[in-house]
Amino acid sequence: MPDSRKEHRRSAAASKENALDMQAIEGHVGYLLRRTQLLVFEDVIRALEPHGLRPATYSALVVIDANPGRSQREIASALGIQRPNFVAMMDEFETRGLAERLPSPTDRRSHALKLTERGTALLAEANKSVRAHEKRMAQKFTPEGINTLKAILRGK
Repeated sequence: MPDSRKEHRRSAAASKENALDMQAIEGHVGYLLRRTQLLVFEDVIRALEPHGLRPATYSALVVIDANPGRSQREIASALGIQRPNFVAMMDEFETRGLAERLPSPTDRRSHALKLTERGTALLAEANKSVRAHEKRMAQKFTPEGINTLKAILRGK
């Protein structure tokens, strides 16, 4: 057996002997959810990076696309984004030509949001990357398991 394989086995055995006992913390739902969230976010961040998007900006584009004409306040509130942060996000979208603020037909004090053609095209490409991400994450579960997990996380 080559020396490198022997060394790898020795290193793995030593690592196992020196491993921390994590059983107590791994019994906590919050800990497991946080670790899972980190794993999922690392992957989705990599998936969205080529499109110049982050999870929050992707989510905003998805919701604006599904709800054209709704106000900044409504979209920000639905996503749990503070208004000043959402204003800055919309500024970025307008600078990049992805979305626009239009005068609201019902309230002169607010703006109706909609994606531009460029925003719609970018979202279509980002959706492909997110579907690939979702497929990678779902591979860790059975189809029934992923459906159960989604139902639990939705509170159903």
